[in-house]
Amino acid sequence: MKDLFGKAILDYQTNNSPEDLITETSISEADEMSVAYLFRSYKDMSKIERKALDLAKGTILDIGCGAGSHALYLQEKNFNVTAIDISPNAIEACKLRGLKNIAVENILDLNTEEQFDTLLLLMNGTGIFGTLKETSKYLQKLKALLSKNGQILIDSSDLIYMYDQDEDGAYEVPASCYYGELTFTIQYKGETEDTFPWLYIDYNTLQNAAHANGLNCELVQEGEHFDYLAKLTHL
Repeated sequence: MKDLFGKAILDYQTNNSPEDLITETSISEADEMSVAYLFRSYKDMSKIERKALDLAKGTILDIGCGAGSHALYLQEKNFNVTAIDISPNAIEACKLRGLKNIAVENILDLNTEEQFDTLLLLMNGTGIFGTLKETSKYLQKLKALLSKNGQILIDSSDLIYMYDQDEDGAYEVPASCYYGELTFTIQYKGETEDTFPWLYIDYNTLQNAAHANGLNCELVQEGEHFDYLAKLTHL
């Protein structure tokens, strides 16, 4: 991994001539994304993000923290928050921003001896699952990290709107895989990251997966464009 996403974050934090990221998926054309967006304050976040932060309680683990904006807000509210990301560059930027408990860590490798009251997975938190097939593995890991009365706050989107409909109104989705399974490519400063899988999951499918793995699933809030926030808890 070239860690281009993290490099863009660190360049922005250190004022090292940051440029826009260019993202492209298997079902959408190349699109520019300003790195500044990842550094937004609470008031500039989506209503789903703000709702998740408002619901956060107890000891918190921010999974896939990126530039650390969610964790930083919670730290400033005096929460005991730990932030992890697989990107060394992003974690270095978080450190420079003043986040105290941070680590370069893959959630699947995390020691489950420590449990948390809130697990936070935002900005399409289901993305790290990669594919629908891998969802159970990740949910089992999250469940193992969750305290008895804890909560998993996770968001995603139903991408059905991106597919055409035939004359009968049926969506023309791929037959070979779940329609929310995408591959992502990131470009930054002329370099291209290795393509990686990224999962968007509709709420009903997430709910079914949660139940299959011994978790309750509650729809907390719907966003403006097919996105939603869900809360998962122990059965």
